[in-house]
Amino acid sequence: MGAAYFYHLTQRSQADTLRMLLGKSLENGWRVAVRGTEGAALEALDRALWLGPEDGFLPHGIAGGPADAEQPVLLTLDTAAANDPHCVMSVDGAQVSSEEVGRLERVCVLFDGNDPMALDTARSQWKALKNASAKAQYWSEESGRWEKKAET
Repeated sequence: MGAAYFYHLTQRSQADTLRMLLGKSLENGWRVAVRGTEGAALEALDRALWLGPEDGFLPHGIAGGPADAEQPVLLTLDTAAANDPHCVMSVDGAQVSSEEVGRLERVCVLFDGNDPMALDTARSQWKALKNASAKAQYWSEESGRWEKKAET
């Protein structure tokens, strides 16, 4: 049984945080689906991930290509990612379910702490997962480094 990790972004960009989390996931041997809500936003994220540091190559692709099933990291709008992920990372308010938390190694929810709508969406997701008895952790970077602030 996995857990949901909520990442409250206040200092680092979404792309920088994803690079860190995706790198750790790949080190664990996990396939990851990065689930978004808009195709244009996923395309922008794709470009940002390709433009990362040279020593931090992050193999990934956008869903809809011929090799989706082989992608270690697949950016997708779909809840049934073709790469059979061990981990789902939700961006831009993409929904996650308690069933996914129970079935996958990890579910990560990244949200912009400077956006009131993103905060409301994350709070709703936290409450829904908590009410479904899913394991969850809330992480904040307000001090300049990631610290666990709450756990269900």
